[in-house]
Parts: sequence; structure tokens; C-alpha cells
Amino acid sequence: MSDKLRKTFDRVIPYLKQSRGKILWGIVMLILVDVVQLAIPKIMQYAIDHIQNRTIDSTGLLYIGLLLFAMALGIMALRYFWRVLIIGNSFTIEQKLRQDFYDHLLLQSPNFFNKAKTGDLMAYATNDLNAVRMLFGMGFIAASDILLMTIASFSFMVSINLRLTLLAIIPLPILSFAISYFGKKMHKLFARVQASFAAMSGAVQESISGIRVVKAFGQEEAEIKKVDAFSLDYVKQNIAMARLSGVFHPFMGYVISFSLIVTLALGGRAAINEEITIGGFIAFFSYLGMLVWPMIAIGWIVDMYQRGTASLKRLNEIFELNPEINDDKADLSIDSIHGSIEIKNLSFRYREELPDIFTDVSMVLEQGHTLAIVGPTGCGKTSFIDLLARVYNPPPDTIYIDGHEIYSIPLKVLRRDMVMVPQDIFLFSDTLANNIRLGNPNASMEDVFEAARAAQIYDEIMDFEHKFETIVGERGITLSGGQKQRVAIARALLTKPNILILDDALSAVDTKTERYLLQRLIELRKGLTTIIIAHRISSLQHADKTIVLSDGRVIESGTHKELIALNGLYNDLVEKQKIRARLEGEQE
Repeated sequence: MSDKLRKTFDRVIPYLKQSRGKILWGIVMLILVDVVQLAIPKIMQYAIDHIQNRTIDSTGLLYIGLLLFAMALGIMALRYFWRVLIIGNSFTIEQKLRQDFYDHLLLQSPNFFNKAKTGDLMAYATNDLNAVRMLFGMGFIAASDILLMTIASFSFMVSINLRLTLLAIIPLPILSFAISYFGKKMHKLFARVQASFAAMSGAVQESISGIRVVKAFGQEEAEIKKVDAFSLDYVKQNIAMARLSGVFHPFMGYVISFSLIVTLALGGRAAINEEITIGGFIAFFSYLGMLVWPMIAIGWIVDMYQRGTASLKRLNEIFELNPEINDDKADLSIDSIHGSIEIKNLSFRYREELPDIFTDVSMVLEQGHTLAIVGPTGCGKTSFIDLLARVYNPPPDTIYIDGHEIYSIPLKVLRRDMVMVPQDIFLFSDTLANNIRLGNPNASMEDVFEAARAAQIYDEIMDFEHKFETIVGERGITLSGGQKQRVAIARALLTKPNILILDDALSAVDTKTERYLLQRLIELRKGLTTIIIAHRISSLQHADKTIVLSDGRVIESGTHKELIALNGLYNDLVEKQKIRARLEGEQE
């Protein structure tokens, strides 16, 4: 096996080793089936020759018939077992590979999902994994069957008549050239088919996910045309694949038919001239048929092999991606974080060619305090907390939690003790109770109720017909924006994190509810660290500390009263919001 081919199969070799017992027993059953099948023509030869020579009676024929019946039953039973063992094992391999693929996706950083298309990933998890399963299921069986049946059938044919065997197999070497030629083309075409399927899946998924926007702008026809174009390309690629297969398989049958013609002509003449017996001629023809099946199946194997290896290569491209966010520098002795945060001279940009988001930012937040982050739109507030939560990797030696450099904190600990409620709320198509329990699946219903009360959503949920068992629909579509945000806050509170981050997580609720909820959160989380981003500065007056970001720097820092006294950007934002509130008729 070449290094390139070995690399392709490296991912599945451990699965094959784990199930080698099933595979070996499956092969044993397969061999027994082939042995019984190979014995049948010999038995038929014996019976026909004895009938021709009048050396067998009806009792003997009855015994032969019963033997053939028993052999047929044996073949049926053995085929059942090898199918369960080998094909069943291929489904197990598919399941393990799919689980590993999903686990690997979960390890990837958000930046990976910013680039990857959902449709592409779904194609990997469906079509590609199915092609791999077929390779290690029916493909494996056919390959094993071909090897045994080819050698055994050829040996029996030689034992009947060597000259006739050599003449009958003359056309067969042509198949090796056809297989090599067509195999390379199939590999390329199947890769195109899979890429086209991924593009089509992505277009459909995107269109369905954004159906409300599509309808709002009356773009149904445009979306239909777009998806139709991808569908037509998928059909085009499959038709190209079907055309190649349509030439390949009949061509193999055409070549093999020459062997049958040679056998019929020369073997028939040999039987007439009594060079072989009638029984021997029929047995030879049967063995040639058994030899023909492997030759035909080679085309099938090549097809599955090319599909399977093409899919494995596509999957390996994903498996070879190392997650940007990892535990390479983690100190596994750190089993918790409590909430003191220090930032030292933080400068950050997303890519080398882009300008800095932050320049020389420094700050200290004591454990148990509440920090508010304000600033004009686009100043980097979300990027700031993304670095705190290691959604993106900050520069080394710039962020410390409890005195630990952030890279030394295991991700499992960081994700458990620091919970962030982002701007973009995602709820699963499940009950409200299960959505709130997401971070703490074992929480009791009383705990769920308490978290909902703290998030000011309990009463509204109790007004629903099914209360906490209400199914919210995909992405929480049946809830309003404010309700989704408060369910997400309840979900975060239920995990009881030592550090809670709210990234503009109350933008969809009214000013009064926001102010009351934030004040209530500060009271409930006394002694625990809380970081809040909110556009309504009036709601953040009770924070222990507020920092003002602008142009990538912390330009002001202090309590609400201290910042007002500075008469700087913070005070300017406060005054503007007061004017806006009066114009909109809100009570500030």
C-alpha cells in the first residue's frame, strides 16, 4: 500500500482493528458459502455423467436432490450471517466515523464556521459517509468474494480442461485496462458529484433558514431560480457519472460474452467429440459463470472504491484541520476560575492585513464586581468579550483570570465557569424547559422556574398553553425577540457561572424591563463577576465599574458618577440617550 493510499485509510483503520473479530467471522461465513457454491457444479457433473452412463438409480438421484436442498439451506443461513457481520459492521463504522466527524466539528473555532458552509458539512455527514460505508460493506464483501471465486473457479476449470480454460479467458485481460481507464474518470466525476451536492444542500439550507427575509423582500422567484440552478448542476454531474457507468458496465459484459461464446463453441465441440463429458461441459460452463461474476463485480468494486476513497479524502481534509482554540498550553491542575480579570497591554487584529481592533488596552476587574462596557457602534465591545471568553485567541500574556494566563486555563473549565449570552440568540426546536436546561441538563424543574423568574420570563411562559413544555420552533421562531433573549439569560443563570457576560442581550426588551432586570441580576449575583454590554447607559448606572471603548482604546473608566463628572464621551452618550428617550416618549 502506497503512503498516499495509507494516509487516505488511516482514519478508518482503527475501526477495522476494533471489529476484526466480526470481520474475520464474516469472511469465514463468506468462504463457506463460496465452498458450497463451488461444490454444486461438481455434484451436478457427477449426477449428469451417471445419468448418461445409466449408472445411477432414482434413489441415488433422490439423495443428490436432498443434498442440493441441504446445501441451498446452508447457503441461505451462511449468507444471512455474513451479511449481519460484515454489512452490519459497516454501519457501525459509519456511525463511529460520523460521531468522530461531529466531535471534530465541535472542536473547531468559530472562525471555521464563518468560512465553512452548512450545506458542505451536511454533504460530508450524509453522502460521503454513506459512500465510505458502502466501500467497507458490500465493497469489502465483493472484493473478498472476487478473490476466492476467481482462484477457485479457475482451478476447477483447469481440472476439467486446461486448453478450453486458456481459450475461454483470452478476452478477460482486456478488462484490466478498462478498469484502470474508467476508474480514474469515475474518481474525478464522483468528486464533482459530491461537491455539487454540497453546493445544492447549502443553497437549500440557506434559503429555508432565511425564508422570512426572502418573503419580506418578495424574492421567492429569485430563490427558486438559484436553487434550481444548483439542482440542475447536480443532475448534470450525476448524468455524467451515469453515462460513464452506462458505458463501463455494458462494456465489461460485452468482453465477457466472448468468453461464453468461446466456451459454447469449443466446449460444445469437445463434448460432441467426447473429449469431455456432458456433465464436465455443464460444470465448466457453471464455473465460467462463477468466474464471470467476479469479472463483472470488478466494475462494481471499482465504482464503490473510487466513490469511497474520494469521500474519505474529502473527510480527511476536515479531520486534518486543527482547531485554532485548543488546550495545548493548558495547566490541567486548574479546575476552576472565580472571576478576577486583568488585561495587560492588549493589542489585537483578526488578520495581519487588517487594522488593529484594540491598541494597548489595560484594565483590572476584581472578583465579584460588575463591569459595564459602553462605546459607540463598532468600537469593539463584542470583540473585547470574545477575547475574554477565548472565542478568538488573544495575544499571549495579555489576559489573566485569577492570575492565570488565559491559555493556561483548560477550555472545559473556562466554558463551565464563564458563560456568555451573545447578541445572536439561538434556541433549539425543543421545549422551553429543555432550552433553559441546556447548560445544566440535570437541573430540577424548580431550578428552571427560579432561573426563569430571575430572567423576568416566568410569568409570560406560564401564560402559554403548554407552559414550560411549549415547543419554541426552530431558532425559537415562535417567541418574540425579547422573550428569546430572556430565555437565553435564564439558560445562562441556571448554570450558576462565576463569570457571566451579557453581550447586548437585552436589546429587544423595553427600557423599564431592561433596567429592572439588570438591577435584579446585579443583586442576585452579588459576590460573582458580571460583565454587561448594553446600549442604554441608564440601565448600567449600578455597575461597580464602567469602561468606555473608542477607536480601539479604553478612553474612560470609573463609576457612573465619576464618568459623568469627566464630561467626556460617556457623558455625551448619556445626554444623547436622554434626548432620544424624551423624543420617543420613554421615561428615562
